Amino acid sequence: MDTDAVAVLVTAAAAGSLSAAARRLGITPMIATRRLAALERDLGVTLMHRTTRSLSLTPEGDAFLPYAQALVESEAAGRANLRAAAAGASGLLRVSVSTAFGRKIVAPLVPSLLRANPDLRIDLDFTDRVVDVVASGADLAIRIAHLRDNSLIAQRLADGPRVLCAAPAYLAERGAPTRIEDLADHDCLLLSGATHWPFQVEGRERRVRVQSRFSASSIEGLHEACLGGAGITLLATWNAREDVRAGRLVPVVLSDATLEELPIWAVYPPARLILPKLRVFIAALKQALAQDATTAPQAKPEPSP
Repeated sequence: MDTDAVAVLVTAAAAGSLSAAARRLGITPMIATRRLAALERDLGVTLMHRTTRSLSLTPEGDAFLPYAQALVESEAAGRANLRAAAAGASGLLRVSVSTAFGRKIVAPLVPSLLRANPDLRIDLDFTDRVVDVVASGADLAIRIAHLRDNSLIAQRLADGPRVLCAAPAYLAERGAPTRIEDLADHDCLLLSGATHWPFQVEGRERRVRVQSRFSASSIEGLHEACLGGAGITLLATWNAREDVRAGRLVPVVLSDATLEELPIWAVYPPARLILPKLRVFIAALKQALAQDATTAPQAKPEPSP
């Protein structure tokens, strides 16, 4: 059985069209169509219903798909294992990651990964929306959240502590809140559609409604407005670290509450075999996050007068 043809079936099922599958595989749509047709002739069944606007698996195609996926995975793993260990990971790794985390944490890892693995290629998709990992063709997505999707494999990479921050100019003008209720007297910068911030108070979760004159669909927008003195915002410690160290932002510490953490996860489609390119990337990211946790500045309450 031609594994290149099987790869067309697997990729088209995930992408939803032969043209999208062809783009992901680096071939022309005509070649993709011919390979799928050859696979159907070889098996003696129709695997996909194809029209000019849609593509769907036939019952036979649906039954065959898990075996096709296993075949593609096994071939990729076999090729990888034939390589000498010193040769490192290979192939194209597609990673979906949020813009801020990708720019500050993930992208700086790329040069050393590429140097250590000459046959590895990396494609970072920067997006602040939650993508469908399977449909998008991503090998891996980095998510900073409490996960709800049980259909994916998830590896917890690190804890996700967060901090309230404000620019020194804002605090000089408005003063610093010290308790939860003080937030009602401040301009709070929120993600679009949000109305509350999550805190832990005496071991229990408490969602606190805050007032906002400015909101943005991106954390980076809130970050920049905060640097400009527009108000107080909530940032991950990895995102605020450099500005806190440089004095551009000041942590705001509340005496009666702590912020809820958001863990950092690597999520990827279920597979019988985890390819070296995935293992290498996840290991590098875990190491970077561990180092970040040991060097991140700690917000400390001001001493009582």
